[in-house]
Amino acid sequence: MTSENPSLRPWRDIERRQSRQIMVGDVPVGGDAPITVQTMTNTPTSDAGATIDQIRRCEDAGVDIIRVSCPDVESTSALKQIVRASRVPIVADIHFHYKRGIEAAEAGAACLRINPGNIGSSARVKEVVDAAKSNGCAIRIGVNAGSLEKDLLEKYGEPCPEALVESALDHIKILQDHDFHEFKVAVKASDVFLAVAAYSQLADAVDCPLHLGITEAGGLIGGTVKSSIGMGNLLWAGIGDTIRVSLSAEPEEEVRVGYEMLKALGLRTRGVRVVSCPSCARQGFDVIRTVQTLEERLQHIRTPLSLSVLGCVVNGPGEARETDIGITGGGKGKHMVYLSGVTDHHVEDGDMVDHIVKLVEAKAAEIEAAEDQVEAAE
Repeated sequence: MTSENPSLRPWRDIERRQSRQIMVGDVPVGGDAPITVQTMTNTPTSDAGATIDQIRRCEDAGVDIIRVSCPDVESTSALKQIVRASRVPIVADIHFHYKRGIEAAEAGAACLRINPGNIGSSARVKEVVDAAKSNGCAIRIGVNAGSLEKDLLEKYGEPCPEALVESALDHIKILQDHDFHEFKVAVKASDVFLAVAAYSQLADAVDCPLHLGITEAGGLIGGTVKSSIGMGNLLWAGIGDTIRVSLSAEPEEEVRVGYEMLKALGLRTRGVRVVSCPSCARQGFDVIRTVQTLEERLQHIRTPLSLSVLGCVVNGPGEARETDIGITGGGKGKHMVYLSGVTDHHVEDGDMVDHIVKLVEAKAAEIEAAEDQVEAAE
């Protein structure tokens, strides 16, 4: 058995909003494509080596699309080398200067993140759009509550869902007037209520893919909570085609949090899903340290499978029945191991972590081999 098989329980089903699909490089976004996980580098883009190193760490964490800031010509000059080295599509983040957008498109960016209204005159917008068309670039319209247009702030008095949506629709019209349709849209805010309301309204108004984010969410813990509440609400409602968890943390942490969010909702399956108890005086081993160590040592596993780590026999057997591999704390430093939900053997305390890692690696290899056989048969 594997707990990652598609569920037949209707109360777990999420019916996704039907958006049209665009391509960001070779990655489909929208339609029936998997919800993609994005992040953004924080190294100077002009330092191609450092930026590529950071992209590698994000790729190892499973990132689908990665964004780099291009504020100056030195950055767009380095972009060609970065695009060539990256295994995932690169989004160039462009603000204000239209020439950076043209340079980024010509350097091989898969997508330009712009606000058409900030680029300048209609003629300049057309130049950027023409460059995107010529180079197979998508565009992300990025509306943000912190940088709304002055006329909308005067009209509404403050950032509100209606203002964010109107800004998005205005920008969409600019692209459509130039016969450009390969775009996705974000209406981000740091306020969870504002962001959820804006995305919900926009989802009803347009059919393009939506990029979700709670902007400037905070540090690793606080930002994860805010992002999970905001994006979790939207994803549960079927809204969202690509996500970025904005944290004051390393980009690879954003990727891991993004996957955990999607895994919790059954929208993506990648790597080991850990079910573990908060620990108490009944624990037969140090649950907290064990889980921390296992999560670190199992980051290289990409095959979807589940692992339960429970400190005692109160809930341990029940959780183990629902996971591929389970460990339940026992007495005298001897713990029970479950395979496919069935009690299988004991393991000594000192050997436990190494033993579980080997079991997970073996199970992942078994699943991959079975999938290869199915593909070969087809």
